[in-house]
Amino acid sequence: MSRKLKMQTVRRACLACATILIVCATFSPGRCADEKSQAAKQKNSNYSFRADHDPNGIGKFYMGREIAHVMGFGPRGSGARWLERTSRERQEKLSLMIKSLKLKPGDVIADIGAGSGVISILMAEQIGPKGKVLAVDVQQKMLDRLKARCKKLGVTNVVPVKGLSKSPQLKPQSVDMVIFVDVYHELDFPYEMMREISKSLKTGGRAVFVEYRMEDRTVPIKLVHKMTQAQVKREIGRPELALKWKETIGVLPRQHIIIFEKQADKKKNSVR
Repeated sequence: MSRKLKMQTVRRACLACATILIVCATFSPGRCADEKSQAAKQKNSNYSFRADHDPNGIGKFYMGREIAHVMGFGPRGSGARWLERTSRERQEKLSLMIKSLKLKPGDVIADIGAGSGVISILMAEQIGPKGKVLAVDVQQKMLDRLKARCKKLGVTNVVPVKGLSKSPQLKPQSVDMVIFVDVYHELDFPYEMMREISKSLKTGGRAVFVEYRMEDRTVPIKLVHKMTQAQVKREIGRPELALKWKETIGVLPRQHIIIFEKQADKKKNSVR
């Protein structure tokens, strides 16, 4: 066989091998399984994404609701100062909100998205020195400012907690009440966070959601930063969260106070 003919034979063999490899890769059972798994994962996901969305939202949707941008610390603390504005009491009636919660001395409360601690400090006064407020936030700058404010005011029963986007970093069955004040609608992972919140609540403990009323068009807040009572009930009422709606308090000028109660673990109470 001539050298030229040998080279042609080798080239044909290599081409055949390459073709076989491509076909195997394309129709590989493993690859098909991976693609099916990915498709199923997307189908079963709690979240969807849309390119066309509210500019004040992040384009991520949960149970039909767009998640809003987070209220951040801001340039030179501008966001934190807005939370501390003197007009907030007049606009939101914070003292009336705290009174409506009927806090008890010795309560352990988790303030989720505590920011610079405005609500945490108000609640700390109500629960006394034997009580404790776990001020949870994902922003270290907010927690640093909260610490400084507590030190300045002499507040000793507020404990800063660095949370994560999917977890408040709280111990199981450790708190009597969890509260979200204008925060829940900004959670990046509301489902995962609420699973962890439910675990942290004692049986009979309360999960409180203070949200601007979307039902009221006169409330001067951007749309994605409002929620209807029905939407809150839909999201928090998922059976696996074990949180049952208890009451909605309508005393505030702009916000709902929507309260859920932690149910007993059915598995633990079931008779074998």
